[in-house]
Amino acid sequence: MLEPTWSKQKQGRTRYVPARQLANRDLAQVLRVLDADPVASCMIAARLQEFGLDNRAGHGELWSRGAPSESLCFSGANLVPLRGDRDALRAFADRAVRWPRVASSVVGRQELALPLWEMLTVRWGPARELRSAQPLLALGQPPLATPDPLVRRARPDELERYLEAAIAMFIEEVGVDPRAGDGGRGYRRRIQSLIESGRAWARFEDGEVVFKAEVGSLSRRTGQIQGVWVRPDRRGQGLGTAGTATIANAVVASGRTASLYVNDYNTVARRAYGRIGFRQIATFATVLLD
Repeated sequence: MLEPTWSKQKQGRTRYVPARQLANRDLAQVLRVLDADPVASCMIAARLQEFGLDNRAGHGELWSRGAPSESLCFSGANLVPLRGDRDALRAFADRAVRWPRVASSVVGRQELALPLWEMLTVRWGPARELRSAQPLLALGQPPLATPDPLVRRARPDELERYLEAAIAMFIEEVGVDPRAGDGGRGYRRRIQSLIESGRAWARFEDGEVVFKAEVGSLSRRTGQIQGVWVRPDRRGQGLGTAGTATIANAVVASGRTASLYVNDYNTVARRAYGRIGFRQIATFATVLLD
């Protein structure tokens, strides 16, 4: 068990303050809190706006050790600390290790994710990969780069071709095959859902995907772009810049801020996003787990 979290009482004594699971009665307050940091909280805000805080459907839990404005952490396929001091992070870590781990990563603002991981590493470590500095980028106006007119939303009948490219991207980016474990059924459902909702974009040439990306999370204020990939033999030709500009333009045109985060060492991608007009507003960190 991790060292418990304690809080001072008026009498000078200390008491344990655990993290608790929030419920739908807390939803309005939570959404107001997330709205104060709409880009960094996009992944969670989008989920809560769609599913609320009812965990019976298996969409994850939201934790706090007090008011949501002071401490907040999402627990699901990812463990995402959203706000809180060190005592709050300790409470989140304490709760997380009480049950078998379901998260495949710890991700969020660097100043929250890395301290939380330090508290979890004895029980959950070692990490498969630590990406300690990932610039979080945002664009709130039309892109500076010219969008690619051949990049469009993928159609449901193009699922198989798009899925092939998505799997290649996932293996290259994450280092594991998304088909492992269940034969790819879960990942296929995810990609199919993105295509059916109009959030998967691609450029096809001779029936093959040469560029792809998705708006992985879409909240009321932010669209987070993910999975940017260019077929290896077409790299260095500007397809990534122009294709991402197309998607960013669509997000901005919808009245939202376009966002993404990128590894700090990926200088090629960072230059491309800079040409589009993306600017860094924060730094994320991601801990990939086995």
